[in-house]
Amino acid sequence: MKNVLLIASACLLGILSTVGASLPYPILPPLFANAAAGDSLTHFLGLPPKLLFAIALMVNPVGLLIGTATLGSLSDRYGRRPLLLTTALGAALGHMLTAWALAIRSYPLFLLARFCTGLLEGNGSIVRAMLAERLQGMLRNQALSWLNGSFYLGWLVGPLLAGLTIGWGLTVPFYVAAGFLLLGALLVTLALEREVKPAGAAWWQVARERHAFNLLRHPGLRTLFGVQLAYTCGVTAFYEFYPLWLVEVGHYGTRAISLANVGMCGVMTASSLVAGRQNRDDPLRRAAWLAAVVALAIATLGTGKLWIGLVGIVAFGLPHAFYNAIVQVWAADRFSDHGQGAVMGLLSTTFCLANIVMAAVGAVLTLVDTRLVLVLGALMTAWSATRMRAWARVPASDPATDPGRDGGAAQ
Repeated sequence: MKNVLLIASACLLGILSTVGASLPYPILPPLFANAAAGDSLTHFLGLPPKLLFAIALMVNPVGLLIGTATLGSLSDRYGRRPLLLTTALGAALGHMLTAWALAIRSYPLFLLARFCTGLLEGNGSIVRAMLAERLQGMLRNQALSWLNGSFYLGWLVGPLLAGLTIGWGLTVPFYVAAGFLLLGALLVTLALEREVKPAGAAWWQVARERHAFNLLRHPGLRTLFGVQLAYTCGVTAFYEFYPLWLVEVGHYGTRAISLANVGMCGVMTASSLVAGRQNRDDPLRRAAWLAAVVALAIATLGTGKLWIGLVGIVAFGLPHAFYNAIVQVWAADRFSDHGQGAVMGLLSTTFCLANIVMAAVGAVLTLVDTRLVLVLGALMTAWSATRMRAWARVPASDPATDPGRDGGAAQ
């Protein structure tokens, strides 16, 4: 019963932590693509609306990058409960600030609010670490897979919530998101036991000395970081710019984008329910094959054909769900000596860094053609598939040649 409550609490927190982050995806593209002249939000400093849109996409992942790089390690030190409670309450305030910025049409305040919200919503690594350290064997594999499904469900519910509530006003979805996060804070209070804060270094010293990027000193984790960064660059290019692609190619509005997102995230959520099952095949070989399929799905948008792109958008969810389940479980097993919070934080941080990189690249490429950034993303994911395939061929029994065998892990 204790494990059931733990898994249920983690999955609910996973949903709540991504609902707010995914809200702007169907809201911002129509807002900036159909910007009216003179609007201080969409024509800030006279800059092109597409450029402002790309910056608006990038600032939230910048906050996420900092949050995910430090929150996992801080929770290793100070406990999961206080960090989850603080971040949930803070993110709720961030969404309220976002709504206010939209109401007064302030682009700088909007950026600040999205940055702060991202900083505090980088708590997914804490939830993953909580499951990875308290569960074992097949149950842990399934729990991490179900948690992934909860994150995917949040990406479904957020845009769907935006589509259903946008009719009542541009700010309403963000106030609703704040309410969900307050509910998440209540859940943390009820579900997790109070933890005693240990004596020792101040939190900023722990954040500086034990952030996720410190793991890159170890060769195996450096290799994982490079492969995962290439993969997630493709994935984030897809996430960030397929809504804009739908606006330009299919003339979609917020509600239509939300429906397309429902199809994709529905497939991801359903797939995650079975993605954690045991398989005798080499995990890196399976991950490489799945990454290649993900690259193909992203590449369909490069055709510029609406129906082909829609098939690719929905189909993307199946291989991506299985890929995440495989890589997270493999990393939790292989690098557990470094601390589950730090390892899961590195995986989450890689995703955030990819968001920033592709938003910056997309800010330039979309001024020419939105398809360019999508095709580039597909190529990067395909490259990661080839690197994982090569990694899988290295003899796992030889720590000197296998980058996944981190000889310094136990130091």
